[in-house]
Amino acid sequence: MNLDAVRAVITGGASGLGLATAAHFIAAGGKAALLDVQDDAGHKAAASLGSNATFHRCDVTSEAAVDAAVADAARQMGGLNVAVSCAGVATPGKLLGRDGPLASAAFLRVLQINTLGTFHLDRAAAAVMQHNKPDADGERGLIIHTASVAAFEGQVGQPAYAASKAAVAGMVLPLARELARFGIRVMGIAPGIFGTPMMAGLPQEAQDSLGRQVPFPPRLGRPEEYAELVAAVCTNRMLNGETIRIDGAIRMAPR
Repeated sequence: MNLDAVRAVITGGASGLGLATAAHFIAAGGKAALLDVQDDAGHKAAASLGSNATFHRCDVTSEAAVDAAVADAARQMGGLNVAVSCAGVATPGKLLGRDGPLASAAFLRVLQINTLGTFHLDRAAAAVMQHNKPDADGERGLIIHTASVAAFEGQVGQPAYAASKAAVAGMVLPLARELARFGIRVMGIAPGIFGTPMMAGLPQEAQDSLGRQVPFPPRLGRPEEYAELVAAVCTNRMLNGETIRIDGAIRMAPR
């Protein structure tokens, strides 16, 4: 689809990968709705992007909240044809940590935000997109999951995060097959080490050290580079049912 025709809902849209994606769409003439639990950051982000951006407070772990936010966003934008799931947490925790075995509640919280939150956006967005008027190729919409290289090379201390992102990647193909009859594509993107707010909490020395582990370019990925890949997926209709790594060729070590 043409980027100026994009009407996108983006979870985690108040910062990081989500905000960069919204900015890219709007710069190309599209519209974006930022769904996030961060009220202040969300309102400021939407204001900075101009009149083609809206903010909707949304807890992705709540089915009702996502349904309501997506419906409101589609109404305000005059339609919905792209959904990008960027909301997520990377809470570390070893199976056998200093305080004993990892609590199932901690494991479940990561899956609720990363995996269930992605599913909630999928179902709400697809329910709207199925009624869109198809374009010349029969396309009605596009859903993009944000996985992670941890889905394939989870490190020590990442059982919950790796499991959640493996599930996010694992949903892509069955959903693409199911939604093909509606002309809705489903894709995944698996970022490597990116300079997001989660990464910003680390000392600069630690960030630089992580960046040097990337074969090329030897630095942290930039949110704008993720957004560029999202845009490329939008404009290339043959991209469907696959998860693309964007990682500078890194393969994560055990630790």
